[in-house]
Amino acid sequence: MNQQPISLKGRGAASNPANRFEEIHLERDHEWNPAADPAPGTKFLRDATGTIITFNDSPDVGFNASINPYRGCEHGCIYCYARPTHEYLGFSSGLDFETRIMVKENAPELLRAELSSPKWKPQVIAMSGVTDCYQPIERKLKLTRRCLEVFAELRNRVCIVTKNHLVTRDIDVLGELARDRAAAVFVSLTTLDRTLTPKLEPRTSLPGHRLAAIEALSQARIPVGVLVAPVIPALNDHELPALLAAAAKAGAKSAGYVVLRLPYSVAPLFEDWLTRHFADRKEKVLNRIRALRGGKLNDPKFGSRMEGQGIFAEQIAKMFGVACRKAGLKQERIDLSTASFRVPGGPQLTLF
Repeated sequence: MNQQPISLKGRGAASNPANRFEEIHLERDHEWNPAADPAPGTKFLRDATGTIITFNDSPDVGFNASINPYRGCEHGCIYCYARPTHEYLGFSSGLDFETRIMVKENAPELLRAELSSPKWKPQVIAMSGVTDCYQPIERKLKLTRRCLEVFAELRNRVCIVTKNHLVTRDIDVLGELARDRAAAVFVSLTTLDRTLTPKLEPRTSLPGHRLAAIEALSQARIPVGVLVAPVIPALNDHELPALLAAAAKAGAKSAGYVVLRLPYSVAPLFEDWLTRHFADRKEKVLNRIRALRGGKLNDPKFGSRMEGQGIFAEQIAKMFGVACRKAGLKQERIDLSTASFRVPGGPQLTLF
């Protein structure tokens, strides 16, 4: 007897696929009854990392340095390219990624020490380069806010990407930084369909709340843009014009987009998600992705991994460009300044 695909309320994944680095893994029994044995609750574990700023040399990422107060993300976005990073910790990229969150409790202290080092060269630091710094537990722990207070103290540039309205809680600190052109926020907007969001991004803010966040940031004179990510062919790509128009109306001044990426174990997780929620168009979505990715579900090559290749990639790029022009949105990064950087206890440094 064939069982119906099971979806778990508040979770993007429905299982824990094997960790590619581990020889042994556990699976639920095939007769699993979710009513009697529901999805695991979230556990928060201490991350005893000794450093907080990480660096990358990717030519298609708009920053070289980033910090992430949390590893794993309770938002549970099924498409998240960061899911495989949980495998480095011995976890699965499935439910574990959403329910086993590593917390860097000393992130603000580490940040202050590293920014105060004579070796530090002032530059943009991205928050949420891997996982969202405003995921639900941030409301209680305030690690992101405390990191922003360090940025405000030293006036180092910071750029945030988030899909959570919680960012508006920190408008006071962000506003202080923005006055010295040292802060910018990009709100990630994937769809305007409030029925799609709980399936695709289970524990994120609904579209209306994200637009409200853009409006609040804009009114506070904090540079704010919109990031349409990911663009999923045959699922949300048709929404590009409406998404950009709504973001511009709310106060966004610039925009960017990223085409869906499915590295490593994310591909089978996404395929399973399509089976559970969009079985009628599953093959169409997958075939469009393959058309964008040279016949595969993922293309890791620099230069093409963010936008894809081929006729559908060209169509998305053209649609995005036209929609930006109509909405009055710039397709460029928000310009930030290092001129106000200062070290604690010392004179302000002016950098040119």
